[in-house]
Amino acid sequence: MLNAKSASTPLPAGYYAAKNTEPVDADLCSRFQMVIGSLLYLMLGTRPDITFAVTHLSCHATNSSQDHLNKVLYICRYLIGTSAYSLVYNGGSGAGLIACMDSDWGSDPTSCLSQTGFYLKLADGLISWTSRAQKTIAYSSTEAEYMALSNCAHQVTWIRSLLSELGYRLKAISICSDNQGSIFMASNPVTEPFSKHINIRYHRIHESVAKGNVELFFIDGAENPADLLTKNLPHEKFAKFRAQLGLQFPSGSIQHSSLI
Repeated sequence: MLNAKSASTPLPAGYYAAKNTEPVDADLCSRFQMVIGSLLYLMLGTRPDITFAVTHLSCHATNSSQDHLNKVLYICRYLIGTSAYSLVYNGGSGAGLIACMDSDWGSDPTSCLSQTGFYLKLADGLISWTSRAQKTIAYSSTEAEYMALSNCAHQVTWIRSLLSELGYRLKAISICSDNQGSIFMASNPVTEPFSKHINIRYHRIHESVAKGNVELFFIDGAENPADLLTKNLPHEKFAKFRAQLGLQFPSGSIQHSSLI
């Protein structure tokens, strides 16, 4: 891959990794697993911009197709053009802890499961990020967003507890969501009888809001950077949101021409 042409996004816009229905090819799966394992390590450490692409493809590690292998190599092509990127934190910015979440409703045409994506940002740089399929099927986009919001609040509460043990006393942590319905459900327990079919663990967000651990805010969907964690975006939108994650090219580095 050293001489491969770089790609402008981790995966082509709108790409869906279909399940392989052919018999297992042990050699192909072994190669796929080696590449995806390295990408998982990179994703968890310093590259939130490849999170959705890597998690989307990692589901096929036990029965990979040639298309799956081609697409993990496509991620490598993206990394060739962005190898100089690094997470940058600005301690003098005064930017405190903030979270942003999103959900793509029923994005998997096979399982009908929705995709949860959220991140926590501190000093203008990401410190925690997640992209994963939800455990149960959501009956509406509001329910999908509500379940994602609850998962995000759980992570925020954990981070808040950790910082408290380190001696920091924090006010309510802001969580931004682009779905008014899910914010209303989370802020008003009276709506719970209309959503009892949702697993009870997702309703714990009511407690987080009531205790003042988190505070919910609406953000326009077109301006929600967490969208990058739930789907394959076209280059223009992907680049816009990537710039808000705290990933920066070091000064003096030259960006690959195919990315401009």
